[in-house]
Amino acid sequence: MGDGEPGTLLGAGRSADVYDVGGGRVLRRYRDGRDPNQVDTEAQVMGVARACGVPVPEVFDVSGTDIVMERVTGPTMLDMVARRPWTVDGQARLLARLHELVHQVPAASLPDMVGPLPFGTPPPRETSVLLHRDLHPQNVMLTANGPVIIDWEGALFGPAAADIAMTWIIIGFSDIPLPRLQALAARGVQTLFTRAFMRAVGPLDDSWRQLAVQHRLADPHLLPSEAARLAKLAPAPAGN
Repeated sequence: MGDGEPGTLLGAGRSADVYDVGGGRVLRRYRDGRDPNQVDTEAQVMGVARACGVPVPEVFDVSGTDIVMERVTGPTMLDMVARRPWTVDGQARLLARLHELVHQVPAASLPDMVGPLPFGTPPPRETSVLLHRDLHPQNVMLTANGPVIIDWEGALFGPAAADIAMTWIIIGFSDIPLPRLQALAARGVQTLFTRAFMRAVGPLDDSWRQLAVQHRLADPHLLPSEAARLAKLAPAPAGN
């Protein structure tokens, strides 16, 4: 695969562009100078997850910082909730079920380059599971054949609770860039979705919530409005 335009540009994210290359396939091309070994590991993780029953796009080829994979079509879960807010409870339960499927993949089956969670106590691989670490409604495509989880570049291993905590922090506290009245309505749906998701996954220890808050606050892409909301959740410094 060369450096030219391989096909029609479908989307551009923070670190990669996605092109339609025909035949029901897309090319995901990273443009952030990352190590090709990291890209190859991402493709391997997707293959392992798919083999374990996780709904993941099929990977056909990896070359340098390019991945050719199955094209997935349909609205995102986020789009569906925005269009049909009355489905919020069912979509939240579906997201919880997708977490269960991901966490059924044992860390021992993952490539050696997949590392442990970067916060909290380093977890042993033998008792850990696959973590997506960015499993929220915008990374779930609702296709004619069922939901598909995309964007696996951040996959690591660790305890399932860590993945649930990261999803909680993303779905519950991400900014909604809409006009004021629309944003208020969307915030209400966001709250309902977060509560329904947490009911479906069960209790989450407060220590994981606090670790997720600290990890999210360290994200350089975090918006100031999001950081302000999250800062209210962080514990006050000792002595205050």
